[in-house]
Amino acid sequence: MPFDSLVLSRHDEARRRYLAIMDAALTAVDPYQAVRSHLHRSGQELWIDGQPYDLSRFRRILVVGAGKAGAPMARAVEEMLGESIAGGLVVVKTGHVAPTRQVEIVEAGHPIPNQAGLDAGRRILLQLADAGADDLVLVLLSGGGSALLEAPAALTLAELQATTDALLACGATINEINALRKHLSLIKGGQLARAASPATLVTLVLSDVVGSPLDVIASGPTVPDPSTWDDAWAVVTKYDLAPRLPAAVLARLQAGVRGELPETPKPGDPIFANARCVIVGDNYMAARAASQRAAALGYHTLLLTTFVEGEACEVAKVVAALAKEVRRNGQPLTPPACLILGGETTVTLGAQPGHGGRNQELALAAALALEGASGVAVAALATDGSDGPTDSAGGLIDGETVARGRAAGLDAGLARRRHDAYPYLRATGDLLLTGPTQTNVNDLIFVWVE
Repeated sequence: MPFDSLVLSRHDEARRRYLAIMDAALTAVDPYQAVRSHLHRSGQELWIDGQPYDLSRFRRILVVGAGKAGAPMARAVEEMLGESIAGGLVVVKTGHVAPTRQVEIVEAGHPIPNQAGLDAGRRILLQLADAGADDLVLVLLSGGGSALLEAPAALTLAELQATTDALLACGATINEINALRKHLSLIKGGQLARAASPATLVTLVLSDVVGSPLDVIASGPTVPDPSTWDDAWAVVTKYDLAPRLPAAVLARLQAGVRGELPETPKPGDPIFANARCVIVGDNYMAARAASQRAAALGYHTLLLTTFVEGEACEVAKVVAALAKEVRRNGQPLTPPACLILGGETTVTLGAQPGHGGRNQELALAAALALEGASGVAVAALATDGSDGPTDSAGGLIDGETVARGRAAGLDAGLARRRHDAYPYLRATGDLLLTGPTQTNVNDLIFVWVE
């Protein structure tokens, strides 16, 4: 079990069950196993999700990609193809490196891009520059790919970082953020496919986006981009970002709206004629595995949805309401009950935010709503083990969390308003710590009623 013992500092068998259920979810979306389960090789024939590829007709096999799960995904491909791989480069978040042989693994910054990520993005474009019709390019994408796979168009690193900061703080959805990022890049929004064309292109995706839209995951570098310059500018307008974005970014977006810059590749573009995408793991797979584990442990279990979005505090109110409904009326399940939700919330930060992440904030807000409730617990888990700019994966709270904080001299309401959930949950023993899980399929929310 990857979870730190902090949340088990009190003798609590129920919490051991909760951690076992969450562990089952993470195990189900292990990126190495996810890739291996979709690949099969028989001699010179490689089967990818049921479709054969004759390796003898390819001059080279190149492996590139980006994401927090990139290293184990690359290792799975290496074990299948070995020295048939001519070369490759996969960008991962700092601290997510694992041993590989043929494919180079490069660490870079996340969620704010750094120079290492920009250098890696340009190197990948150079590797693909001479790709021909007799080459096979395998692209490995997972959560975090948008920040890690970058080659900005006429922007400095500082301008890109300032833009990312503004987007992450404004409360925009990942779809909105990526619509804008694609139009500031030379590699996102189908442009990696453009660089690889006319090679045969197969993308293996571990999805970290609600609903798994391929054009949004890692900003869709190998698929047609339905978003436009007008869509990107609409994000600026909706969130009043103009005062917070660098002048060079605003100028590029406005030039695009005026038709002075080319669009990203759209559906029907011939560069996608030999391109294919396969989703090897997603939030639903993790949630389903957790549901099965919970049922095996004796819980009445219901997977409600994997499409949760919205402000973390507002979602927390709904989660708390579900717990109260089960406790009082036995609906939609009778206790012992385990309700499971998946998706990804957002947090709109104030001028001076504290330390925390969306899952920690959701957990703390749920603790406030469930103060004093008996036999009730809620967990909010970032499946990558990194919730916001912290080393926490989220929080696991119960009806006594607020009381424990008060006994330690802490104010839960104040911590929530300041977006300062991390130190509060650490003090109450409710912080989830896993370290890097090497996977990333959004977030999971659990409601238990004993």
